[in-house]
Amino acid sequence: MDARQGMIAEIEREVRETRAHLGKDLLDPRVLAALARVPRHAFVPPEFEAEAYVNAPLPIGHGQTISQPYVVAVMTDLIAPEPGHSVLEIGTGCGYQTAVLAELVERVYSVEVIPELADAARARLARLGYLNVEVKTGNGRMGWPEHAPYDGIVVTAAAREIPAPLLDQLKPGGRMAVPVGSRMGGQDLLLVMKGESGRIDERVILPVAFVPLVKGGRLA
Repeated sequence: MDARQGMIAEIEREVRETRAHLGKDLLDPRVLAALARVPRHAFVPPEFEAEAYVNAPLPIGHGQTISQPYVVAVMTDLIAPEPGHSVLEIGTGCGYQTAVLAELVERVYSVEVIPELADAARARLARLGYLNVEVKTGNGRMGWPEHAPYDGIVVTAAAREIPAPLLDQLKPGGRMAVPVGSRMGGQDLLLVMKGESGRIDERVILPVAFVPLVKGGRLA
């Protein structure tokens, strides 16, 4: 078994172990296939390349991390991506979650507050051939209204509450995966669903630990 196959096997094992939280034993096979295609080693600093396919978060600089593959898989699965979808990501980071989404949907718009990370991710994604992605430096709390509404939104940093502009930019029938809470008080990964009438429903999925969404972009 090679490293990528081993990572997928670890994700599948953790999904089975957390089935009570997820409400399912298996993730969408298309999501797992996307994770198997994305070269995670290309998204981590050289000193961590040997650990790229370990099912764990890794530092990427600027106090940020590349998320655990299991968490990336779960969050991607939660928004139920389809080939024709337009998706907003808040917190580009190194671009790994962005690339997984780009494998599954028509267009990904990603917002990153740290200019150095945004520039590096933009260049990395282009170099790897992910041409259906746009990355900008900006305030993630405000989303990217020019391209709204979105079929799905993935937020990769923890907010104290769901930012209202993101709810506004979610298409009726759309889904958002967002960690909410603080590290001291605990965080939960939420699935937010917007009905055709605009009604918002939330479901707590898992306890998680994300970097905070800070003022100006990733929260207060």
